[in-house]
Amino acid sequence: MEQPQEEMSFLAHLEILRWHIIRATMVIIAVALLAFFFKTYIFKYIILPHTQGDFPTYQFFCEIGRYFGSETDFCQQKLPLVIQNRTMTGQFSATLWISFWTGLVVGFPYLMYEMWRFISPGLYQKERKMAKGFIGITSILFFVGVLFGYYIIAPLSIHFFATYSVVDGGQMVKNEIDIASYIDMLRSSVISCGLIFELPVVIYFLAKLGIVTADFLRKYRKHAIIVTLILAAIITPPDVASQVIVSIPILILYEVSIFVAKIVQKRQERTKLN
Repeated sequence: MEQPQEEMSFLAHLEILRWHIIRATMVIIAVALLAFFFKTYIFKYIILPHTQGDFPTYQFFCEIGRYFGSETDFCQQKLPLVIQNRTMTGQFSATLWISFWTGLVVGFPYLMYEMWRFISPGLYQKERKMAKGFIGITSILFFVGVLFGYYIIAPLSIHFFATYSVVDGGQMVKNEIDIASYIDMLRSSVISCGLIFELPVVIYFLAKLGIVTADFLRKYRKHAIIVTLILAAIITPPDVASQVIVSIPILILYEVSIFVAKIVQKRQERTKLN
């Protein structure tokens, strides 16, 4: 019978893990340094466009409103907010953080590659052949989540809080947002969605370990819906439309996870029979 590679000591595993982490970190740092060099382009065309009324998401919802005969706040030429820096090192710190997160996002496939290289020696030959599929699927899901966060969650959140005012018209209390606060909202929206979209991958490994099954996921589907709505309420502005928009892909991912768990269970049953 085919066996995984020979077992190693705990310290040997730690040493191997250390080098995987070092290599992944070096790649992330290299991309971060490159991002720092192109900071002007990144801030102008990726970070700050959410403050402009011509951002694609705003235009899309504006056209939907016009289709139904109403002029919404999404049709504004510019959001009623000012991005400002109030500390001596604020802009430099913002550049460092954006460079780091850019390195992490762009370097994510290589991070998954190093992770797979660490765990693959403990797997069977057939399972190790899935390396390319694992790296590809996790990367695609992550980038789709990042794009969803960038084009849906982030603009909806930024637009809501930029246009919200305790006084009608917003003349008495103006939204002058610190650059660190703005970047934190953008970052949390994008990265959190990227991680949430990894749900099928997480379920795959949990199913492989026998922790969850397709029947278990079906049984607690109603509970998952409630958790999804709570999660959507946390990461989106407090309006029903935004929460529904966020809930739909998460629920789809949950159904995909059930399908993934079912496939894993069938494969394990087939292996036992053989």
